[in-house]
Amino acid sequence: MNTRKSSWFFIFAVLILFLSKTHPVIAVDTISVGQSITAKQTIISKGGVFEFGFFSPGKSQNYYIGIWYKKPTVEKSAVVWVANRDKPILDPAVAEFKLIENANLVLFSESKIQIWSTNTTSNNSKSYEAVLGDDGDLVLRDSSNSAVAIWRSFDNPTNVWLPGGKLGLKKRINRTQTLTSWKNLEDPAPGIFTLELDPSGISQYVIKWNRTKTYWSSGTWNGEYFSLVPEMRVKSNFFTFDYIDNDDESYFTYDVVNKALNFRFEMGMSGQLKQYLWSEDTQEWNLFWARPSRQCGVYGICGAFGICNQNSTRLCTCMQGFKERFPEDRNLNDSTGGCKRKTSLKCGDQAFYSLMRNMELPANVQSLEVENFEECKSACSSTCFCKAYAYASDGCSLWDGDLLNVQQLSPGETGGRDFYLRLDPSDILSTSEGPANGTSKKNKGAELMTIIISVCTAMLVLGLIIYFAIWRRKTKKEGKNEEIHTQEDLELPLIDLTTIETATNYFSQQNKIGEGGFGPVYKGCLAEGQQIAVKRLCKESGQGLNEFKNEIILIAKLQHRNLVKLLGCCIHGDERLLVYEYMPNGSLDYFIFDEKRSTLLDWNKRMNIIMGIARGLLYLHQDSRLRIIHRDLKTSNILLDIDMNPKISDFGMARLFGGDQTEGMTRRVVGTYGYMSPEYAIDGHFSVKSDVFSYGVLVLEMISGKKNRGFSNDSHQLNLLGHAWMLWNEGKALEIIDPCLGDALSVSAEALRCIQVGLLCVQQLPDDRPTMSAVVFMLGSENVVLPEPKEPGFFIGRNPTDTSSSRERNSENQVTISLVEPR
Repeated sequence: MNTRKSSWFFIFAVLILFLSKTHPVIAVDTISVGQSITAKQTIISKGGVFEFGFFSPGKSQNYYIGIWYKKPTVEKSAVVWVANRDKPILDPAVAEFKLIENANLVLFSESKIQIWSTNTTSNNSKSYEAVLGDDGDLVLRDSSNSAVAIWRSFDNPTNVWLPGGKLGLKKRINRTQTLTSWKNLEDPAPGIFTLELDPSGISQYVIKWNRTKTYWSSGTWNGEYFSLVPEMRVKSNFFTFDYIDNDDESYFTYDVVNKALNFRFEMGMSGQLKQYLWSEDTQEWNLFWARPSRQCGVYGICGAFGICNQNSTRLCTCMQGFKERFPEDRNLNDSTGGCKRKTSLKCGDQAFYSLMRNMELPANVQSLEVENFEECKSACSSTCFCKAYAYASDGCSLWDGDLLNVQQLSPGETGGRDFYLRLDPSDILSTSEGPANGTSKKNKGAELMTIIISVCTAMLVLGLIIYFAIWRRKTKKEGKNEEIHTQEDLELPLIDLTTIETATNYFSQQNKIGEGGFGPVYKGCLAEGQQIAVKRLCKESGQGLNEFKNEIILIAKLQHRNLVKLLGCCIHGDERLLVYEYMPNGSLDYFIFDEKRSTLLDWNKRMNIIMGIARGLLYLHQDSRLRIIHRDLKTSNILLDIDMNPKISDFGMARLFGGDQTEGMTRRVVGTYGYMSPEYAIDGHFSVKSDVFSYGVLVLEMISGKKNRGFSNDSHQLNLLGHAWMLWNEGKALEIIDPCLGDALSVSAEALRCIQVGLLCVQQLPDDRPTMSAVVFMLGSENVVLPEPKEPGFFIGRNPTDTSSSRERNSENQVTISLVEPR
């Protein structure tokens, strides 16, 4: 028995000796001077989090040296750093990664050629080591003084930003630290998408296409979060961000509050900055956050002559007459190669065009002033370089290079335009596989003529049908007063009644989700699965056809993250329907004025809503191509999406201003008591400052959780504005804060600033109120000293007989009051 044990021991010892000679033993997380790593060796961080060595991505035959998460296996984990991104190794068996005597980490190829190094040197040949930490940082340092780092991977990121890593600028050597996407799933070579600190000196991040075109920015850093990433406030429970700026460098870094959670930012080959969280339950990386949020928001994601369709199972397709340039890249998540023509254009031949409908137009447009559509078409046809054109009332658009950033909008999306793509006639007539073999030019010409004649005939018949339909409709009594714009004028899809009836289960009571001055609102679901909200004009509604038209004309031309999106409309007999994107959390008043539901709106959410509404109003007043005054801003007209982000809705009462016009007057005052400014309610004067007043009321309601109209207090008969003004003068403004928010110092400080901004907005005189641009600035700038507010308008006590009923009727002095029930 002892002999057998000795035999096994001898065999085991020999095996250990053999392995030790075949694979030199090095410290588990360290490479010392003179030591190296070869194909089948790795080092692992002390806590077993990260691993460093040679790897081959996917099915690639190329090898790279890099760092990846130890769990799970390298095939499934995320590679976080790569040394030789664009210089792969073909035979790792004879390649070598080594720390040489001059304190330089070097990667040698199969032929012992140096293909990568840290480019560091030192006179001391023995006191240096490279250590892989549990944070994923490979540090080259002095072994006798670990605080002295000569080089570290965190200072040289590739496509992943780990907690503790830096992204910024090394000032002394003028080198930026950027994240650059992989080329594709099997090639870590630098791709075309980069995240970097804004080179203009602004403290913000930008994502660029091809290192030239900026298509996303984080907004400026205010010491707490980036202005265009307000959700960072909510994430403060998970992360801490810091901005460091000194003589040597300026950079951002971040850390994770709960060290047990594994997070990483990645500049994806999709062109999106993504944040992932490791799930122990599923043993997978789950997407936590992404910007731009929509894949089609990435510039050039589908390459030249590619079409991006966010609602399609296949994101990128080629335009008619084109085919994929690199079809093999599709399975590698790389669509940026774009498309190429099936048939080359021949200069001098007659120009033929294919109509591309409801598209977001290509980038790099050239504008031309013309008199009509034919002049626009002729301008494109007269040159061999013109690839496409589009015509609208504001002029002619031409494209003479590759068509980039084209997006196919869905039938429910607004803002789409038609444009005409120049093609060889064979590609207009052919199927997606190209023209049939053996088809002669003569036959193609005959085929083309047949099609043209058929199209002209069909258009003539259709024109006659439309003419008689219009004539018949005009003879009807109910049609005489209808002055609705056509679909082309509105740039808004018309949706047939049958589709809406099917989507809403024929306007069943179970689908009814609210009612306003316009009429009832129904939830619906289109055949393709998109959820919608349908506003149905009630015949008895005080808001009639004019408000219906007004809302279509105004909101159809607006695009902003804090404005509700109008998807389409329906006009059928007596039916007047507006179709919107569905907001699953309903309206703000459903939450803020309910004792239990208001607890779901913590301070971060309320602040995000306050800021979101401010940005939406700023867009309406100043940043949109129209200047619009809403005139009915209130909590029931603020809808909340699934993430509690606010969207301003209900533009039936809005007014459009042109040029430099900023104010107007009306005999018919519209709006809701409690939100209307004094000058508007009494004299009919309205301006952007009218909306500012309404916004101020809304802010104070958000902070207090109480309605302005109907507010009661045992010690006085003041409304909410008067109550807030009284407490402000007594130095007790924080007493207005909703008790469910708690008394945290950070909440109190921000809330006090918001109370002051709210009171500034509801001042009696319009000239004293700030503009919305000033409001956004004041809310986002903690170090700016705000002016003292003056007396608010409508702060006097209310009559004891006045009630706070949510159902209002038109007053005798022609004030139109909107209902305030939730949507």
